[in-house]
Amino acid sequence: MHRFFILALRAGVVAAILVGLFGQIVVIPTTAADEVDRFPPYAPFATPYVTVAIVGVACVQAALVAVWRLLTMVRRDALFSPPAFRWVDLIIGASVVATLLALGVTGHLALADIPSPDDGMAVLGALAAALAGVGVGAAFAMLVVILRGLLRKATDLRAEMAEVV
Repeated sequence: MHRFFILALRAGVVAAILVGLFGQIVVIPTTAADEVDRFPPYAPFATPYVTVAIVGVACVQAALVAVWRLLTMVRRDALFSPPAFRWVDLIIGASVVATLLALGVTGHLALADIPSPDDGMAVLGALAAALAGVGVGAAFAMLVVILRGLLRKATDLRAEMAEVV
């Protein structure tokens, strides 16, 4: 892969991690506090939902760190080696954890009696978003599992070719 592409991807990874940190430290807690100020019955839900949101962003950041490491392996032409599987497994694990968090939020939003200032539309919108997060997260995890299988086959083929040569 061309050095420019690796550099551009790394810049994107750094930017995404920094935006995630800003979200974890500023945006998520501030938005929750603003919502509680606007509608006080949300107060009991603020801390658990803020915690879940921060952990969800941390899952994305963990996957981005793994992508960074995989880019390093690409640059060194070492992607088709056993250590790459550890980083791919980290991406799979982070996506599964984030998906399970979204599933928990979906279940809570569907089953809990959450007050809403907008005739329930805010809760329905959050439920739809959480359900979409579950679907996207599950699809992403399955895709990476399939790609892991392809990496396994490519790694085995490369090892066979090295024995022949």
